[in-house]
Amino acid sequence: MRYWWIAVALLPVFVLASPAAAAEPPALAKARALYNAGNYEGAIDAAAVARLQPQWADAAALVMARSYLERYRERSQVSDLSDARDALGSVRVAALTPRDQVDLLVGLGQSLFLGEIFGAAAELFDTALTRGALLNEKDRLMLLDWWASALDREAQTRAPERRTPAFDRILQRMQEELRQDPGNPAANYWLAVAARGVGDVDRAWGAAVAAWVRSSLSPATSENLRMDLDRLVTQALIPERARQRPQREQQDAATALRSEWDLVKQQWK
Repeated sequence: MRYWWIAVALLPVFVLASPAAAAEPPALAKARALYNAGNYEGAIDAAAVARLQPQWADAAALVMARSYLERYRERSQVSDLSDARDALGSVRVAALTPRDQVDLLVGLGQSLFLGEIFGAAAELFDTALTRGALLNEKDRLMLLDWWASALDREAQTRAPERRTPAFDRILQRMQEELRQDPGNPAANYWLAVAARGVGDVDRAWGAAVAAWVRSSLSPATSENLRMDLDRLVTQALIPERARQRPQREQQDAATALRSEWDLVKQQWK
């Protein structure tokens, strides 16, 4: 996972929203606030209190599960991932608000991703994306990135000749995302990655250059997106394009490509 969204979000987590139609008990509201502030220990403790109230037990279990997942990402303690799965398994989806139902899907997907079951995680994230209208822009972008990251990681577990379908899924979705929002940072990055993944290195180069230029359309994420693009181009695309030339020409080709990329960066600062 890359965290190009940190420029927008202080923490790389989804905001757990409160239901608008009903007043939550103080313990659950506190648990959500602590989670959103990155205090996962406090969120778990507050959610444990809220779970004692049957009406709010499912929403509280969801906050607790998401907190365990974030704590696992910080500490890599297996017990946190196990506790997250247990809490997620206890949640009754019918007892949740529509917004919390999306967070449940995301939590289930993250638990699979962190357990390195990437293909299944991508399917959960894909389902959550169908309800993307319930998310704010920042959270939907993060979800889109989780989905693409899961497919990318799944592709890496396959033999090279079996990776194309996963990258083709990313390619098709990111093309559509960019038609809707040319400044979408996740789509700009993943379009270039996916083009490379399906074997079209020349298109990947063009997509990376276009993404560099389009990054200015989303100033809050431009710097981090450009860092990711520069890494992709210099570490992957330049060597791979150079290797398409006869061996005696490869060094000169790599030098010319680096100069071409540097010129793009100079002209579009």
